[in-house]
Amino acid sequence: MDDLYDEFGNFIGEEADASEEESEHGVDAGAYVYDDEQSEAAHEATGQELMELDDEGPSNAVMLHEDKQYYPTAQQVYGEDVETMVQEEDAQPLTQPIIAPIDTRKFNIEEDDLPEVFYDRGFMTDLMNYPEQIRNIAFAGHLHHGKTAFMDMLVLETHDITDRLDKRQGRKRDEQLRYTDISMLERERGVSVKAAPMSLVLRSTKGKSHLFNIIDTPGHVNFVDEVAASLRLADGVALVVDVVEGVQVNTEQIIKHAVLEDIPMTLIINKMDRLMLELRLPPNDAYFKLKHVVEEVNTIIENTIPGLGESRRLSPEKGNVLFACADMGWCFTLQSFVKMYADSFPGVNTEEFAKRLWGDVYFNPKKRTFSRKPVEDRAKRSFINFVLEPIYKIYAHSISQSPEDLKETLATLGIHLKPSQFKTDAKVLLKLVCEQFFGPSTGFVDMVVQHIPSPVENAQRKLERYYTGPLDTKVAESMQKCDPDGPLVMSITKLFSATDGKSFTSFGRVMSGTAKPGVQVRVLGEGYSIDDEEDMAMATISGVYIAETRYNIPTDGIPAGNWALLAGVDNSIVKSATIIPPKLDDDEEAYIFKPVTHFTESVLKVAVEPINPSELPKMLDGLRKINKSYPLITTKVEESGEHIILGTGELYMDCVLHDLRRLYADMEIKVSDPVTRFCETVDEASATKCYAITPNKKNKITMVAEPLDDGIAEDIEAGRVKMQDGTRKVAKFFEEKYGWDLLAARSIWAFGPDEMGPNILQDDTLPPRYVHCSFLLSTIALRTCACSVLVFASLLDSVDKNLLKTVRETIRQGFSWAAREGPLCEEPIRNTKFRIMDASLASEAIFRGGGQIIPTARRACYSSFLMANPRLMEPLYSCSMTGPQDSVPTLYNVLARRRGHVLLDGPIAGTPLYRVSGLLPVIDSFGFETDLRIQTQGLASVSLVFERWQKVPGDPLDLDVVLRPLQPADAQATARDFVLKTRRRKGLSEDVSVAKFLEPEFYQSLLESGALGNS
Repeated sequence: MDDLYDEFGNFIGEEADASEEESEHGVDAGAYVYDDEQSEAAHEATGQELMELDDEGPSNAVMLHEDKQYYPTAQQVYGEDVETMVQEEDAQPLTQPIIAPIDTRKFNIEEDDLPEVFYDRGFMTDLMNYPEQIRNIAFAGHLHHGKTAFMDMLVLETHDITDRLDKRQGRKRDEQLRYTDISMLERERGVSVKAAPMSLVLRSTKGKSHLFNIIDTPGHVNFVDEVAASLRLADGVALVVDVVEGVQVNTEQIIKHAVLEDIPMTLIINKMDRLMLELRLPPNDAYFKLKHVVEEVNTIIENTIPGLGESRRLSPEKGNVLFACADMGWCFTLQSFVKMYADSFPGVNTEEFAKRLWGDVYFNPKKRTFSRKPVEDRAKRSFINFVLEPIYKIYAHSISQSPEDLKETLATLGIHLKPSQFKTDAKVLLKLVCEQFFGPSTGFVDMVVQHIPSPVENAQRKLERYYTGPLDTKVAESMQKCDPDGPLVMSITKLFSATDGKSFTSFGRVMSGTAKPGVQVRVLGEGYSIDDEEDMAMATISGVYIAETRYNIPTDGIPAGNWALLAGVDNSIVKSATIIPPKLDDDEEAYIFKPVTHFTESVLKVAVEPINPSELPKMLDGLRKINKSYPLITTKVEESGEHIILGTGELYMDCVLHDLRRLYADMEIKVSDPVTRFCETVDEASATKCYAITPNKKNKITMVAEPLDDGIAEDIEAGRVKMQDGTRKVAKFFEEKYGWDLLAARSIWAFGPDEMGPNILQDDTLPPRYVHCSFLLSTIALRTCACSVLVFASLLDSVDKNLLKTVRETIRQGFSWAAREGPLCEEPIRNTKFRIMDASLASEAIFRGGGQIIPTARRACYSSFLMANPRLMEPLYSCSMTGPQDSVPTLYNVLARRRGHVLLDGPIAGTPLYRVSGLLPVIDSFGFETDLRIQTQGLASVSLVFERWQKVPGDPLDLDVVLRPLQPADAQATARDFVLKTRRRKGLSEDVSVAKFLEPEFYQSLLESGALGNS
């Protein structure tokens, strides 16, 4: 070993083999990088010069340890232009990777680039400057009635995407396009969950182009909140109805909402081919089926607001009814169908001809005349003769004829197909024939242009109905004119999630001005008012887009009358908002658009919590995003600390929880068993006047609770009467509709718990001047009846009204607090009137502050409520089932097991289907749809919609009720069972006692008199 090294320690032995060296060191020797320049500089600094070495032999040069470079420098590895930092301590937490993986979450389908369209997009943006040529409409209707399919038909007419569709293979080739269903959840379940807007340029029969802003809404009854938010932005609704199923429960809801909100409506009778291919009805019966569908819609319109029928009536001869088959790609109105005859027979008066194609108008083929009565046996209704029979013949020939015969038949109609197309599947062939026979959807464009107003025509109605500010200001005038040069005013009703689920874009309607990127704006929330400006935020619009569902078109400005998608303003928006400039001209006050009016309630409740407690902030952030994404979702924290989510139904809640787990929070959560909201009410007036004394013993408030008349709560919630209308209008409403005394009606202080709450606070105290008159009357009564002493004593109660007005607001706050959380199980109070009978107040203002009055007023409400025979209320679903006759008995059995019952059943005209309607308590509805589908083998479909609140049988305060574990409660013990289980879930004590809210001496006196009874 000694002869391998010289006296200086340098290796002088033989070189090892390359393979041996690689195995020893693991890398090639050339992989080490040496900086020759640095080495030379180091030696020059020490005064030593490098020796010239023979490259062929081994080097015997001496190199110091500090001159050696064992590892490459950062500049050598990453390049000279890369900044490198060296830290002595690790500043990054262990939970965070040094190099985080790229997060490529994608939950929505997006186009890679802008798809080709059959019009110039510059032309589309130019049309935005002409509000007269714009139509803002919403497609609405029941589940699977063809709204998305009709949207697909319009997309295929305007977008050049046939090449992409032809590339689809296997099962996907036969799938429906569903262009507006972009969420993975929607694609997997086959049902629309979110509203989807698109802007398209469509041509009318005369060849004139119009800009159509269309929003495709979900059809499932659980997602009607999306429909309500969409209808707020639209100027009209295109109601889509399946010709076989007719008007279903969701269709009825939408019609009623549109009529009450005064939204113009048109009707699209879809799936016309089902009459021929499925039901196989002859043309005469098909006509009666179509007529029945139209009359069903008109009946609901008439019943919603009696007397409005004729002005809002839908009828084919008016041109506001469209016949369509979206799957086959055709649609027509009577007017557009007549145009095909006019093209073949010039000189035909299309308008007069169209009027004769509906109703009891018959065509005489011999005389070639029309008459109101059939002159001969051969005479047919004109609609059958000129419309239905040609369509039936087209279908029959296309399906049954051989390719050679079909080619000759189609040639007579001017339809020419490629030879290969005659060999395709019957459905594909039929679609090709129909597309050429009917042409593009010009009839739809004509109908919408004629019967749905433009943004300019409809601006006045929108402002009168939804704008909270005065209509004589410059801002209002600019909105009425749709002035693109006016101040920017936008109504936001919808937030759309980005593809990665991390941010939102705000969707709304530009009412005035022009929405431009880079502009600073004020975002006014739903709680904003001139008096309370807390719900306001400043933001800068970072981007403005034309919404096209699968892709967004960036633009430098969208003028008034159009829909716009804004980026960068969503941080402070929860549900809806109003966007205005930082400062208005002439320092005008800022006003908001009213929040969206929904036509159902969220009554289904679940509690959620993270499996890992440290992820609670992550879940809370997810809940905030859920709140933005779903218009009718409600999230809150109970007193027990539970995080509650309130939704409309099971499918709705399932989608919400999926988004919370996967899209927004990306975590695992625990979910409680579903329960429902309850309400508390009273059955009769309080047994005695109940008073509460403030903690400082200087104020005393006396109240009585009693039930409201039927219908008052619904009128308040529907906005038919509002406190903002003024005392006189409110008093007139109650006097005329419910026969209230005028003095009592004028004494209404508030609705509760909020402005549209179903409870009333009323001042029933008497000022001294009334007591003086009462004293005289009582004196007369005393002379005639000794029993009048009690009347006399009660009439001596007098209240200083001026003093009472100073605490009006604090009493109202106490009333709102009580109405929001009732005494039975901290659920909202409903259908109850609280009357202030007496108030003894301290003369010094410091002794009657909010801290004294608010909790005392709340205690007075609670005690009077518990002394008025309290009851629990539960929500009911309206259950509507459609299915074959065999499934009807099954529904009866399933409903009976769940405390439900059937209201009516009967066949659907012209079909083998039956429709059954019933009522079902929400708390017993969980799993109902699955249960019914299993027992009917999937033949029956059911819809559950919130109907009303109903009292739960039994006394919730009955202590004699014995509840045994794991056994269902008796019918009369149901209320007690619900109250106890709800209190346990919320962490409240089981005992509900009026003693907690009454003054001790008053409670003792009631006990001695026996007035408290069992409670």
